[in-house]
Amino acid sequence: MADPRAEIRAAGAVLWRRNGRGLEVAVVHRPRYDDWSLPKGKIDDGETAPAAAVREVGEETGFRVALGRRLGEARYLVQAPAKRTGPKVVEYWAARAVGGAFAANAEVDQLRWLTPADAAGLLSYDYDRNVLRSFTALPVPTATVLLVRHGEAGERSKWTGDDELRPLTAEGLRQTERLTDLLCLFGPSMVHSAPRLRCTQTVAPLAEALGVDIIEEPRLAEEGYWPDRAAGRARLLQIADLGGTAAVCSQGGVIPDLIFTLAGRAAADDHGDIPSPKGSTWVLSMHGRQLLAADYYAQP
Repeated sequence: MADPRAEIRAAGAVLWRRNGRGLEVAVVHRPRYDDWSLPKGKIDDGETAPAAAVREVGEETGFRVALGRRLGEARYLVQAPAKRTGPKVVEYWAARAVGGAFAANAEVDQLRWLTPADAAGLLSYDYDRNVLRSFTALPVPTATVLLVRHGEAGERSKWTGDDELRPLTAEGLRQTERLTDLLCLFGPSMVHSAPRLRCTQTVAPLAEALGVDIIEEPRLAEEGYWPDRAAGRARLLQIADLGGTAAVCSQGGVIPDLIFTLAGRAAADDHGDIPSPKGSTWVLSMHGRQLLAADYYAQP
């Protein structure tokens, strides 16, 4: 039985699309509460918040989505007639609709696609309007870059062969499975990697799942990046220029400098460092060559 004092954790999204009428967002009606809200739902045991956001949006709206930037969280007290009451925190993402169609279901009987201004007027709760305000505060991205640090590959000092051929460890290979699940939530269609075995191994399962080849990026390997940092940064921005969502696997000697150059100290942790442990990811939301947001995801 759930602890009635425990915080209820949930995840949701601002579901958006562009069509001939411009930018629209989805608002759903829940007959149980007779309210209009953003799609969201409780996180299942063992489920990550991003995965729950994708699942819940799909279940409530019928749409498949590609996640984008984080939009913050809402905290409020759940009261009757909800099945479970108490303090609740909901994490939100921007989520681009990539397919599907709405059909009324047990939780949601109506869905309306509205301009953000009209959606704000229809929403029943201030916390949903605050999340929508966070979404509209920045332009819709033209590209998303998933900048990934390779998985565990053991200690360089203990590897006697060519360092370019140093492979992932057993734990590193397990990390790639969890990492692939995370990256797929953002709807990637391209996979790039520094030409190091540990890097290509990290994103190989993703490339296989997408049915694409891995594009090698010598400028984003440590040996190629540091002799000409400007060229390395330019290459990352060229990838962003392609539009859509691209996964890019690189190394710990490159990623912090790239992130600092793009995002500055705002991306640093409490110690002033740019986090980049093995198996972690930075989700970079881009508008042209302008960085809109840089969201950090620890090793899944």
